[in-house]
Amino acid sequence: MATKDPTAVERANLLNMAKLSIKGLIESALSFGRTLDSDYPPLQQFFVVMEHCLKHGLKVRKSFLSYNKTIWGPLELVEKLYPEAEEIGASVRDLPGLKTPLGRARAWLRLALMQKKMADYLRCLIIQRDLLSEFYEYHALMMEEEGAVIVGLLVGLNVIDANLCVKGEDLDSQVGVIDFSMYLKNEEDIGNKERNVQIAAILDQKNYVEELNRQLNSTVSSLHSRVDSLEKSNTKLIEELAIAKNNIIKLQEENHQLRSENKLILMKTQQHLEVTKVDVETELQTYKHSRQGLDEMYNEARRQLRDESQLRQGSEDGLKEKSEIIAQLEEKTNKITAAMRQLEQRLQQAEKAQMEAEDEDKKYLQECQSKSDNLQKQISQKEKQLVQLETDLKIEKEWRQTLQEDLQKEKDALSHLRNETQQIISLKKEFLNIQDENQQLKKIYHEQEQALQELGNKLSESKLKIEDIKEANKALQGLVWLKDKEATHCKLCEKEFSLSKRKHHCRNCGEIFCNACSDNELPLPSSPKPVRVCDSCHALLIQRCSSNLP
Repeated sequence: MATKDPTAVERANLLNMAKLSIKGLIESALSFGRTLDSDYPPLQQFFVVMEHCLKHGLKVRKSFLSYNKTIWGPLELVEKLYPEAEEIGASVRDLPGLKTPLGRARAWLRLALMQKKMADYLRCLIIQRDLLSEFYEYHALMMEEEGAVIVGLLVGLNVIDANLCVKGEDLDSQVGVIDFSMYLKNEEDIGNKERNVQIAAILDQKNYVEELNRQLNSTVSSLHSRVDSLEKSNTKLIEELAIAKNNIIKLQEENHQLRSENKLILMKTQQHLEVTKVDVETELQTYKHSRQGLDEMYNEARRQLRDESQLRQGSEDGLKEKSEIIAQLEEKTNKITAAMRQLEQRLQQAEKAQMEAEDEDKKYLQECQSKSDNLQKQISQKEKQLVQLETDLKIEKEWRQTLQEDLQKEKDALSHLRNETQQIISLKKEFLNIQDENQQLKKIYHEQEQALQELGNKLSESKLKIEDIKEANKALQGLVWLKDKEATHCKLCEKEFSLSKRKHHCRNCGEIFCNACSDNELPLPSSPKPVRVCDSCHALLIQRCSSNLP
């Protein structure tokens, strides 16, 4: 046969002791009905059991003078993993009178129980197994599943209110010995097994509902914070969307204005071009007409000059006049040529102005086209941003609706749990009533014990009558005298014998009866003194005596 691992057996034993200690502490605390103090025996035993659980598999550390094996190291690690535990660690280190690490660890356990955070602190410790491996062996209770089970059981201690004076207590020199007699079952525990099971079920349900209620409250608060953040982000998105819409409207207005200005500029430039074209055409027409007139005048002057030169041979007198006319004609021709040059210069200037105006119009048209393209691109980008913002807003709305639905479900579940807590409160009241009935039954039991003690006193007095009983036994040697071990029920009423319903022999028939069925005494032929007889024998003997009478 394969032998069991001794470390596994140790872990199982410690787990069972922790279960018994926690269960006994919760049951006794609820029946105790007030705040627990340091002198409460179940509470002292709980700390002793927790100390043994935390010491299991602890690595031995070498110091300068000796070997050190304490649980303060892993407990001190909790404040690094759980920020809320910094206060308890600082308060333990500030306590006066604590000289050893074991004393500080014991003070830490007591403060954690008063804060109702022992389960939370140890849960964050057992999760970090890589850090725990520095303090515990691989087979230690805190490194295995038993440690997680004990941490889960510690949640039930949140229903206990403890007021422990840690400051003046000597925690360094205490001896942690487990008192197993507190967890042994007696007859009263066996008789009240069903009631204890009901009480344990009610307490487990209450602890479960309180833990679930705490978790739901935390989830509801986180959902509220998420809803608030989503509402804030939603308002920001709505503001950004409004700003984007305003920017788009402004850009559209600017685009419209620029397009209208562009149209006006195009119309003005076209009108200006048309006017300049008309002016140039009129100037060209005038230039052509004036040139034709000048040509005609020049031809006429040449013709006249030719005629005059021919006539010059005829008369010298007319030569002077002709020379004057020629001079006048030359002046006219010079003026005409100067006017023609001015017209040509003006025509060139008009053509240059037309070319410059066309170039400027082309440049302006290109600038307007580039501006309109940029504005069109910006408008398209803003429209895309607007579509994206609308889709984001739609997603945010759907997410908010789902969150509101989840929040409504959580509220419904919370209301359901509140109803369950109300039912548990009513069950607690019933449990208190059952406790009162239990107290009354205990009083009746004590009264019956007192009656049994009185009965014992009477039995001690009846020892003096043993000789008479012996004589009666001698007379009844021919009868069958039953043994006490063989009789379990009364011969007449057939009820089971117990401490209150004791066994009695009938001195006439030898059968065993209860006190109620043998509470008669009569003198027998074997014993002149009255002895105990059963009801049937008493009735038979009375009948015989009455028949013998004359």
